[in-house]
Amino acid sequence: MGGPVGSGRDFLGPFFDTDGTDIAFREAAAQRLYREFLDTLGVGVLAGLPVPLVCTFGLSAHTVATRQNWDVHRDRQGAVPDGFLRSRLFADLVRASVRGALAFYDHTAALGLRVLAPLPPQRVPGLSDPRVFFAAQDVVGAELASRNVEIVDLRARVTDGTGLQRPAFCQTDDTIHGNLAFGRLVVSELLDRGL
Repeated sequence: MGGPVGSGRDFLGPFFDTDGTDIAFREAAAQRLYREFLDTLGVGVLAGLPVPLVCTFGLSAHTVATRQNWDVHRDRQGAVPDGFLRSRLFADLVRASVRGALAFYDHTAALGLRVLAPLPPQRVPGLSDPRVFFAAQDVVGAELASRNVEIVDLRARVTDGTGLQRPAFCQTDDTIHGNLAFGRLVVSELLDRGL
């Protein structure tokens, strides 16, 4: 789940309700796509999912890293200090920013589902702060790992020395998404993990 059911920013705050075994998306279009997904697999509720769930909820670090969100924390040189990016306050703010996604992963963990979360392309658009992007991504990754979500991390294969996505794996004229070559690597890695 993720891209097929909506934009990444749609799954940061509260976006679903649950009855314990299933969820209901608050957005009608996402709920329709979710039900079609379950129907295709022949199951009625999320708890009955017979295959691993691939999900990217909460991984939109570029949204969390929007520059103006962090202006109050900048030093006189205009940078968000390293100490703040490693602080408990920063981690708490990031967790609050993605609380809806974390609630979803709490639910999948309670159901005992196997969940794989591919990290997004390492692209930081101009409206986002790169240092906040990477620090927020680390916080979210640790939160997902604590919920037994398997992180699919292709960074060593697709980034340069700065940690940013190499052009060979970037969608042309798009500041966020990866291209087909990146997508193929993600699918290959998922297949290698038994999907």
